[in-house]
Amino acid sequence: MAAAPEFHLPLAAADLLRDGGPGRYVVQEVLAARDLPPALAAFRAAFRARGALAVLQHFDCVYSVLHHFRTAGAAVKEDALELMMHVVSHHSNELPTILSDSGLSHADRAAHLNALKMNCYLLTGLMDAFEMETCKNSCLEADPGRKSRKNHAKTSGSLWEEEREKLLRLLTQLLQLDLRQLWGGLAVEEEFVSLMTGSCYRILENPSIGLQRYRVTREAVTHLLAAALVHCDHMYSATLKITQMLQHFEHVAPVFAQAVSLWAKEYGLKSLVGELLREIGQKCPQDLAREASGVKGYAAFISELAEQIPTLVLSNMSVLLPHLDGESYTMRNAILAAMAEVLVQVLNGDQLEESARGTRDKFLDMLQAHVCDVHSFVRSRVLQLFTRIVQCKALPLTQFQSVVSLAVGRLKDKSVLVVKNAIQLLAAFLSNNPFSSKLSWTDLDEPLKKEVQKLKEMRDRSRPTAVVPVIPPEEEWEAMLPEVRAATQQLFQPLQEEEEEVLEVEETVERTVEQITGLLKKLHYKSAARLTQKALCRFQGKEPFIGPGEENEEATILGVLKRLYTGSCPGENSEDPPHDSSSDEIAEVVQEEQPQTELVKQEMLVHYLQDAYNFSVKITEALNLISKMMYENSVSVVQEAIEFFVTVSQFGVPQALLGVRRMLPLIWSKEPGIKEAVLNAYRQLYLSSSEDSERAKAQALVHSLSLIMVDASLGTIQCLEEIISEFVQKDEIKPAVTQLLWERFTEKSPCSSLERRAAVMLLGMMARGKPEIIGSNLDILVTMGLSEKACEDYRLPQEVCNVISKLAGNPKPALEKNSAPFRLPQNHMLFGCLSETVSKGFAQPSSHWIPFMEAAVTLIYQLAEGAEEICADILHVCSQQALEKLQEADEQKADAGDSPHRVSDGSGSLSTFLLLHLVALVGQVALQQVAYLEVSVSAELRRRRLLKEEKTKKQSDTSSKKQRPQSTGNETTMEEELGLVGATADDTEAELIRSICEAELLDGKHLFSAFVPLVLKICNNPGLYSDSALSAAAALTLGKLCMISSEFCDSHLRLLFTMMEKSTLPDVRSNLIIAAGDLAIRFPNLVEPWTSHLYARLRDPCPSVRQTAGLVMTHLILKDMVKVKGQVSEMATLLIDPEEAIVTVAQNFFGELANKGNAVYNLLPDIISHLSDPNSGIEEESFHTIMRHLFSYITKDKQTESLVEKLCQRFRTARTERQYRDLSHCLALLPVSERGLHKLQDNYDCFADKLQDPAVYNCFQTVLARFRRAGIKPETKALAEELEQKLSASHNRGLDSTETCQDGSQTPMPAPAKRKPIGSSRRQPLTPANTDNDFVTPPSRTLRNHKRAQKRPPRKKAIITFSSDEENNSEDELLAELREEETPTKTTPITRSSARRRR
Repeated sequence: MAAAPEFHLPLAAADLLRDGGPGRYVVQEVLAARDLPPALAAFRAAFRARGALAVLQHFDCVYSVLHHFRTAGAAVKEDALELMMHVVSHHSNELPTILSDSGLSHADRAAHLNALKMNCYLLTGLMDAFEMETCKNSCLEADPGRKSRKNHAKTSGSLWEEEREKLLRLLTQLLQLDLRQLWGGLAVEEEFVSLMTGSCYRILENPSIGLQRYRVTREAVTHLLAAALVHCDHMYSATLKITQMLQHFEHVAPVFAQAVSLWAKEYGLKSLVGELLREIGQKCPQDLAREASGVKGYAAFISELAEQIPTLVLSNMSVLLPHLDGESYTMRNAILAAMAEVLVQVLNGDQLEESARGTRDKFLDMLQAHVCDVHSFVRSRVLQLFTRIVQCKALPLTQFQSVVSLAVGRLKDKSVLVVKNAIQLLAAFLSNNPFSSKLSWTDLDEPLKKEVQKLKEMRDRSRPTAVVPVIPPEEEWEAMLPEVRAATQQLFQPLQEEEEEVLEVEETVERTVEQITGLLKKLHYKSAARLTQKALCRFQGKEPFIGPGEENEEATILGVLKRLYTGSCPGENSEDPPHDSSSDEIAEVVQEEQPQTELVKQEMLVHYLQDAYNFSVKITEALNLISKMMYENSVSVVQEAIEFFVTVSQFGVPQALLGVRRMLPLIWSKEPGIKEAVLNAYRQLYLSSSEDSERAKAQALVHSLSLIMVDASLGTIQCLEEIISEFVQKDEIKPAVTQLLWERFTEKSPCSSLERRAAVMLLGMMARGKPEIIGSNLDILVTMGLSEKACEDYRLPQEVCNVISKLAGNPKPALEKNSAPFRLPQNHMLFGCLSETVSKGFAQPSSHWIPFMEAAVTLIYQLAEGAEEICADILHVCSQQALEKLQEADEQKADAGDSPHRVSDGSGSLSTFLLLHLVALVGQVALQQVAYLEVSVSAELRRRRLLKEEKTKKQSDTSSKKQRPQSTGNETTMEEELGLVGATADDTEAELIRSICEAELLDGKHLFSAFVPLVLKICNNPGLYSDSALSAAAALTLGKLCMISSEFCDSHLRLLFTMMEKSTLPDVRSNLIIAAGDLAIRFPNLVEPWTSHLYARLRDPCPSVRQTAGLVMTHLILKDMVKVKGQVSEMATLLIDPEEAIVTVAQNFFGELANKGNAVYNLLPDIISHLSDPNSGIEEESFHTIMRHLFSYITKDKQTESLVEKLCQRFRTARTERQYRDLSHCLALLPVSERGLHKLQDNYDCFADKLQDPAVYNCFQTVLARFRRAGIKPETKALAEELEQKLSASHNRGLDSTETCQDGSQTPMPAPAKRKPIGSSRRQPLTPANTDNDFVTPPSRTLRNHKRAQKRPPRKKAIITFSSDEENNSEDELLAELREEETPTKTTPITRSSARRRR
């Protein structure tokens, strides 16, 4: 009988269909699909009869199922799988008995081996087929348009989902048997092990294997692979396979990390960890940098593994360290993360051995080094790791200071992510600091000095006891002498081969003596003797190298050494104690144990305080940096900064309050996340009190909020009001707080005047959320706040007025309800008290009376019926008091003489403060009268008209219903008439108000007319009325009076702007800028010719005036009330102002301007043209700073491309080298795209001849370098290289390229304009005194346009220029006119289209 053919595991299924040679099994026939069910039934019957060996005759049947798997029915495939599981299970159960049979014949062993291979081949083949089908169907399930296939997937894969884990456990059980006997006692065939494990790896390739529902499958695969590793020598193959899969399948990293961890812990396969890490470590760093997908898998695997088995990773860390110097930042992150895990889990604590402590310090040094890594992701990740280390208290105290310093340094990083994580790290340091719960360096400074002094005294006391046991140097020498003599004798013996003379004599005797003495102290006697021998030859006759005359050289050397040693020791001993402060050396000399222990404790205390002080100083430094980040563009950085200040406040750092105040304006942020962060911060700081009772919590809250309001600005108080009103609306402020505030205000609860005023302010803030808090207690506010004591301090009644004004509310909601606005009767006690308090205080000198008076007048106009009568009475009473004082002064004039505190015009004198009060009162009443007419009266007229129209409409509707059949045509006519009335009524009402202001308020019959001459006299005579406060008040009142009438305004604008220019008082100039801004909104046509004088104040010598001018111009420009073309460059110059507050104003302006479409883009050419002009007075570095900020707003590709072209064209008309450099610098700031590069290429001739300038050439190189870094397409690379070659050639040729450019394009240079003298340039620093001719009122727009049309020559063909290409004469500059050829083709959104003026 012939031997049965041997079954060889094929590399591919088709190999079994080909004859592989004699004695090898070949599939005889692949059955047709329809023949498979009966064939499987025959196989099942044979299995029942012969067991697992039945496969030897029926292999082809199941092989045919695999062959037809895609087309076979689900029942056939499931039947085949179930059958093979039974076969393999049966074979696995009977194999132990068969293998233990010592009488097993060779034929039987071969039959069982063939059957095992066949069964496992067929079973794993079915596993792979089912797994592949399941993966495919799971992908199709995600497609909603494939419902039929989705249903098919559920049916065909249902058995496989249920049987997968059973099958894996079956194979695991099989591999745990000692199968080597089937191979004759040799190792299990490698192909068989690969067959069994291959299915596991293919299962793991499924991307969804990491999901929770496949947890049991993952565990089964892990145990199967563990059986192969333990019983079948699968280590080497597994190492290669795992590294390959990590490289190609990113999702398997956590799965394999968990598996390797399990194998190491439960199966003792620790060597596999080393093999895997060594395999990864040997990968070429350059290759990893190019393979992003592979790196991610390796990195995730290392990080996960370090979390689970950090000890084993630590022992193999050395093989990974080369990747820290590689290019792949992902690998660097993973290895650094592994180090951090090791530090947290293994190298943590004070009980580490010396070697472990050294490893810990090396790892920390590496982490600190990578805080400054070239890649921002690495810097960010390291800061995150340090945050975890600090939170786990794994950072030794010796490293605290260095890591804190690194974190503070990273606050200046250009990467937002790094800055965010640096803030988080500093917050973690604060929360986990080992020093104190209060970290004020000012509080730590005094205890530190005290303890340092105490330590010094303790050391001084211990010094006398330290001298007693010291051995005299002569005795030490006698003890050393035998060894020194023996060493000296060796000098005269033959030199040994291994010895080398390496010591050389120093150049001077002193240095040589020091060298020899040092060698003796270190017990290097032989070297000291040899050096002495050389010195005796070198320095013959020089002290101390003088021999006593003995012929014996040895005795001479010993004598010199003795003199040197005994002579140097006393000096050394006397100097040692001050420098020797360590406790170890003190322990050697102090005999008593107790003082030595105290000294060590004191030293530890001083070290502790010093570390705490240094830490506090660093945190304070960080505070200053982080507080500036609250207004960054990144929302996450702002949120981290806010959270950091909350943390810092809890540790009592004094500078924290500044940060808490600084975050207040963020409550107005448009970002919901930032606004919510501010609310949460104040909620944590003030509402989350640790007190027990409600009363104590209320006291803590009121005290904390009162501290914020000390010296707070108006803006700060408004922000705080918004926050408190939010809390009140959400009922987060308890009634106990309101109760305490009322008690403080009514003085039932004892408090200072400052706290009482703060209580009133807080009540007003809460009233914004709930007005009834004030409305129900109005009488108390009036009687207590406006009592007779009010004259003692007008700040309290001023705040009371502000609080009561909350009742006025917003008139618009009332209009919607058609209900009358809230007003109090004219005889209400409130207005009587206000009138009396204002009148009483008028004749008393007080710096707080004017703010109170303004609040009182405003309140009267807001709440009173007949407010103008009340204010007229106040004006009458106060002016009567002034006249009485004037008469008294006239009577006393002869006796007392003129006082320096009085103003006089020759006929009489009056106290300056009375005149000041009178002027301020007139101005405030005038302004509030205008506001009352324009707002309140106008709104009331409109409300009454709407009610009347509504009533008329109801009547017309009723009548139309009765007459509907007869008058269908008349209905629309009536509605149209009603609509017409509604459309024209607003204009009629506005005209009525305007006529009152123009004709009545300032005519001779009205009260204001009596005060106008006084105000004008003060303004026109600054020499006579020299008091600064009076001048400022008169200037402000003049502006307020101008608000009433356009006629009055027009006739006094020249005076107003003359004072704005010529006044030497900054307050006057600031007040008039504000007034001019209001006038520009009320009477824009009148103020428009004077716009250049407003812009001129942006270069005022006084910072406060510049800041005011910047704020006013910001509002006017953003509201489209002034022309910006040609003068907006003045706003740009504020970006380089030495005052930080002014720079912030300019940054806010351009930030808001950037939100108005293409505004910044449209204005950029004009700004560049003006600022690069030689007469602008702007330094080159300052120009760069301005442009860096402005170009940050250019983000659209189309804008960039257009600017590239415009800037290139501008090179043709540039006249100076400075302009060439400025233009090229602007180009370097643009993120040039592919189309932008084409623009550069197309306009190359414009700038080719300028490339000889190194600065210009470097800027173009910067453009190309940035373009390459952005990543370019292959087709664009050639263009970039061509342009670079042309740039280099033009740069090297110098002027030769000019001729080539001119030959290619004959662009005519524009004829130079008629130059004005440099001294009259608007760019020069402004002088406060101008000629009177400068303040002639400019002619009207129509007249100017007519004259210009007559003078203008015929237009020539336009040349691409900027508005500053031609300079203007001084008249053009004053008139602020813009020529037609200089008008931009695209109108800036913030300019009015009808305006065609140049400055």
